[in-house]
Amino acid sequence: MYGIVIGGPVLWAVPFPLFRSKQPGAPSRDRRARWGVALECIGYTLLWQGSFWTRSPAPWQTVASIVFFAMAALLSWTAARALGRHLRVDAALDSNHELIRAGPYRFVRHPIYTSMLCVLAGTGLMMAPVYLCIPGLALFLIGTEIRMRVEDALLASRFPEQFLEYRRTVPRLIPGAMLLSSVAGHKHA
Repeated sequence: MYGIVIGGPVLWAVPFPLFRSKQPGAPSRDRRARWGVALECIGYTLLWQGSFWTRSPAPWQTVASIVFFAMAALLSWTAARALGRHLRVDAALDSNHELIRAGPYRFVRHPIYTSMLCVLAGTGLMMAPVYLCIPGLALFLIGTEIRMRVEDALLASRFPEQFLEYRRTVPRLIPGAMLLSSVAGHKHA
């Protein structure tokens, strides 16, 4: 159990120091996104507050957790590689920033946050009771919403037409979410 909940996040995290921007700074930085980072961290921390050392996850929880960690690692590696020099902790744009639409960015606008959600789900399934998972997920999603809004605003200000089209055609966090909502909308029409 501990090998999964430690190995999964480590495998997820490895690409970030490998691909992160080594440029000294970015001219357009919005530090408000740090509030989102703080809430996401608190959400993760909540998962570890129960008596996790006494838990024995069911086989389905172990399998689901491994699947979530595998998806998280796939997304983090491919997204970090696609972002390349644009990868930063802070929401920021430099003078030669590009709107990335390659790799997983073809399917979801914020694949790194999607991968973080998968890490949260994988950890929660293995370690936390429901009474900790629900507020942990809520805080994580609030923090992620803050970060996505700040980043989307920066991109919209730099790439008004391109980003509008990108936002219209690619979902924010869950791949296929726009397709599901349009199918549901047709059934009710």
